[in-house]
Amino acid sequence: MATTTRLPDLARSFLAAIALGGGGLVVGTILVVITQFAALSAGVELTPLALIVISLVLLQGIAFGGVALVYSRYRGLGTSYFGVAVPSLRDVVAVVLGYVTALAAAFVGAFLVSTFGVQAGSNQVTEIAAQDPEVLLLLVPASFLLIGPGEELLFRGVVQNRIRESFGPVAGIALASAIFAAIHYVALTGGAGGRLVTIGILFLPSVVFGSAYELTDNIAVPALIHGAYNATLFSLAYLVFRFAEMNPGGVPTGLLF
Repeated sequence: MATTTRLPDLARSFLAAIALGGGGLVVGTILVVITQFAALSAGVELTPLALIVISLVLLQGIAFGGVALVYSRYRGLGTSYFGVAVPSLRDVVAVVLGYVTALAAAFVGAFLVSTFGVQAGSNQVTEIAAQDPEVLLLLVPASFLLIGPGEELLFRGVVQNRIRESFGPVAGIALASAIFAAIHYVALTGGAGGRLVTIGILFLPSVVFGSAYELTDNIAVPALIHGAYNATLFSLAYLVFRFAEMNPGGVPTGLLF
């Protein structure tokens, strides 16, 4: 009897987590489309830089953060559910170790892909930056102000916690990381196979973010790791475009998230 009542709870928890992660993406996409339509109706032509800024604010900022806060309010949960706190010395150490580990994991994944000659998908943002590298300089502070906090609040603070309630911490980290990596499919270019390869690479640093959150119970820790991780890759991409004159294929474009 306990087993039959347990299975619906597990399924409900997993489906709720997928709905929350996908819901944030859908809400953000709708907001971006509405804004683009309004600008077009007003005769305003949005530049690639403007589109990136709008997407950052509406998707990572308003949509991801908004869905997380609405969910917590719906369940009557306070900020303690997310684990919001000023990082302690232990947390700072976790940030440093997590940052190094996330970068190492991502580059190991990229190295394996390169070694076996597998075609990976590219990130649309970096393809835009190939035409205007200055875009990447904007994304460095945005990594700390919007991307890291917004994505971690939703995918670790809400999605991972929701899965953890029914499946436990290990499954919570793994499944939330898989959902988080999978939503980047729409932000990638290339064939389905290449996009799936990149999603596989993205899963590795995502596990690091989730593990850091589980160990510290402070959402600020994965947010800082994520922000530093992205900022580093954006900075490296900028240097490559500016000084090495490489094409987008020479940049770890799929790793930017």
